[in-house]
Amino acid sequence: MHEEANGERRRVGSDVPPSGADREFLSLERELTVLLRRARANQGEMAREVHPDLESAAYGLLVRLDECGSQRATELAAYIGVGKATMSRQLRALEELGLVAREPDPADGRAWLVALTDEGRGRVGQVREARRARYVSQLAHWDRREVSELARLLHELNRVMEK
Repeated sequence: MHEEANGERRRVGSDVPPSGADREFLSLERELTVLLRRARANQGEMAREVHPDLESAAYGLLVRLDECGSQRATELAAYIGVGKATMSRQLRALEELGLVAREPDPADGRAWLVALTDEGRGRVGQVREARRARYVSQLAHWDRREVSELARLLHELNRVMEK
């Protein structure tokens, strides 16, 4: 069902305001939805490239450990945005696959740090390098400054969304 107001047609009951200022946010929402859908599919592919039995969600943990080094499980859970039980289950699965290992935290003997094994580091490195090469190929027609600006804007978006 539609209604006309001020010469604009819109769905009745829709929260979509006709103002031009909000159209940009609707466009952002649409493009992020497509990006996130594709990212989830790609994450599954990358996870399987690291190890055929690796869960899609665990790939992000491996990347975080690759970039930041050893971390406590609680830090990883907070970064990824999951509970302790979920994190514990994912880390146990990664340990069973030989991709991560736990080691005592030298700063606190009661705590453990999670780190990539040599096998995990090698596999994650290969997949990340292949992904980087794919980006270079797909975005070869972009100016490097545009790529840099996109990365900067996505970083800022991620930072804002953390809060």
